Amino acid sequence: MNTLLLGIGAWDPEPWRARFQAVLPGWQVVLPGEIFDRRAVRYAAAWKQPEGTFADLPLLDAIFSLGAGVDHLFKDRRLPEGVPVVRVVDPDLTTRMSEYVVMHCLMALRRVRVYDGFQRERKWIDLRDQPQASDIRVGLLGMGVLGQDAAAKLKTMGFQVAGWSRRDGVAMHHGAEGLDALVAASDILVAMMPLTADTAGILDAKLFSRLPKAEAIGGPVLINVGRGGLQNEADILAALESGTLGTAVLDVFQTEPLPEDSPLWSHPHVTVTPHNSAISSPPAIAAYVAAQIRAHMDGQPLVNVVDPAHGY
Repeated sequence: MNTLLLGIGAWDPEPWRARFQAVLPGWQVVLPGEIFDRRAVRYAAAWKQPEGTFADLPLLDAIFSLGAGVDHLFKDRRLPEGVPVVRVVDPDLTTRMSEYVVMHCLMALRRVRVYDGFQRERKWIDLRDQPQASDIRVGLLGMGVLGQDAAAKLKTMGFQVAGWSRRDGVAMHHGAEGLDALVAASDILVAMMPLTADTAGILDAKLFSRLPKAEAIGGPVLINVGRGGLQNEADILAALESGTLGTAVLDVFQTEPLPEDSPLWSHPHVTVTPHNSAISSPPAIAAYVAAQIRAHMDGQPLVNVVDPAHGY
């Protein structure tokens, strides 16, 4: 009997077992700690699995992440070498991410936080110097599937959009020089990149110092929908206090859930959301993984395979 191993350390695994049993009828779906034939495990699915979950599986063909990110998998020092890691690319997740990014870019454009403050103070003030979307430059750090979709939708709204990727040929800017150029020309900077050794802590004081003044929207805006490990939160707070940053919209954090004593919760120029910018449908993810498994067993290549050298 073909066996799928679920390595889930952050959620209740039983609903996931039920989902996979529904989309892979006739398969055995097992959890770490249960008794099963390790030679029968052909595929595995994971989200923040305990270390070593996928070791000693001699016939393992692929490991699927149950989310768009894969950094949680590569933290496992016993992850088997040579076994492909596959990330989820789901239209529902992509659409939700673009909704979040476009919404917050529009909120920055229309100074929604400022008007919220006027309302609380019962002040009838009209900011007459309202820029158009075409006046505002949005820089996207990361131009994968999510970044490209967000870029297309932002362009539809009229924003000037540029993108950056660490590798050449993927976006308008690339490499260290391209990063400097993009940041210097971004009134709104959106981080959508994966967390790797090269991107960890990239959102720091040095980067913020290169942002333009973006006076038309009350100062430059940072939106991070990538990973919390991309950002230095102390530097974000310092940049907000100095005016180097005007606003920060943070959906991800260095520690999650965000600790109750974090000053980010109450900062007047910070929006905090609980890592829900692109929540995808679990049944859709299970169906995606099952479809890949069936296709692979029929001799077709896996798609959206991660390059271990780059971590995405």
